[in-house]
Amino acid sequence: MKRKLTALLLALCMVLCLASGCDTAGNIDDDQPKAEDVTVRVGAMNGPTAMGMVKLMDDAENGKTSNEYEFSLETGADVFAPALAKGELDIAAVPANLASILYNNTDGGVKVIAVNTLGVLYVVERGDTVKSVQDLKGKTIYATGEGAAPEFGLRYILKENGIDADNDLSIRWCADTTEALSLIAADESAVAMLPQPFVTAAQSKVPGLRIALNLNEEWEALGNGSAMVTGVLVVRSEFAQQHPEQLDRFLEEYKASVEYVTENNEEAAALIGGYEIVAEPIALMALPYCNITCLTAKDMKSALEGYLKVLHDMKPAAVGGELPGADFYYGA
Repeated sequence: MKRKLTALLLALCMVLCLASGCDTAGNIDDDQPKAEDVTVRVGAMNGPTAMGMVKLMDDAENGKTSNEYEFSLETGADVFAPALAKGELDIAAVPANLASILYNNTDGGVKVIAVNTLGVLYVVERGDTVKSVQDLKGKTIYATGEGAAPEFGLRYILKENGIDADNDLSIRWCADTTEALSLIAADESAVAMLPQPFVTAAQSKVPGLRIALNLNEEWEALGNGSAMVTGVLVVRSEFAQQHPEQLDRFLEEYKASVEYVTENNEEAAALIGGYEIVAEPIALMALPYCNITCLTAKDMKSALEGYLKVLHDMKPAAVGGELPGADFYYGA
């Protein structure tokens, strides 16, 4: 009887040992990867991309996410390229054309996983003279984003409306939005192209400043089958290959964050202010105009592919010399 009981206990111990991850020698198998052991390192810029991510940031801080996260907030995307190349970041929010440049410069070392922001560029003025793109003829436009997506987007819209950006009007490129704001404040006849949420910030400081044109709507009116994509999320290809489960969880949690932010502006604005992304009052006013979204897989590719082609046709260097291959589009 004792022998039978001993054998039964040994068998039970073996079952428990196998279930708990022991090897045949009775040791714990530490080589088995565990999802919770991977910290997903995410970079975002202060602005709409981080605004859409803020609920995820808050949930992660309070232990409510399935992944472990480490977030980095920056004022510009230029720091993300070397960080991704060095493996110091896993996921980053970058301008759409920069994603293509990174793909080309790293031989496919990054993939795009989501479109996170559609057009956020607006033409503003203190008067009431601009009601259509045609009304920009003869104007001086203060703008930021020379040599980047804002310039290419503006030039494309002007060209498609029969306006020569170099001869029919004047574009004065500013170093940053602060310079543009000072020029607008000093010139009552000023016209400017600014991104959100800086449009809202400018309106709070310059009396009478109004939105004259929504360039996202002007792009859509052209009917070219693409969208004016401002920002995307990219992932290191190595991370996507090694940690597909964590990546898919991130996309689920990011999408939920975007939905929360777009549906709960007051609560989201409080979080945005708390993380010092944008001041809460500005965030509350700007959120409806920031075009924050989360397009993935085929929807992402449909919106982004045509946009990159437009940029490539205008200036191949804007997308890194050539259009990215099919493997650029994660899940599509």
